[in-house]
Amino acid sequence: MFCIHPEIKQLLWRGNLWTSGFYANTVGLYGNKEVIRKYVESQGKSDKDYQKVYSGQLTLF
Repeated sequence: MFCIHPEIKQLLWRGNLWTSGFYANTVGLYGNKEVIRKYVESQGKSDKDYQKVYSGQLTLF
């Protein structure tokens, strides 16, 4: 990837795409297809289902 897009290396911390020391297990010890399926199905609710916590919150873009 760095050969095709060398500018990416300058944007990364220490110029590395991967770290050699850490890994996060997002599914967890008891995760399986059913747990993941339920999680995915629960995503994408309409905006009316969420409560705005702070009205002055900044946006990234």
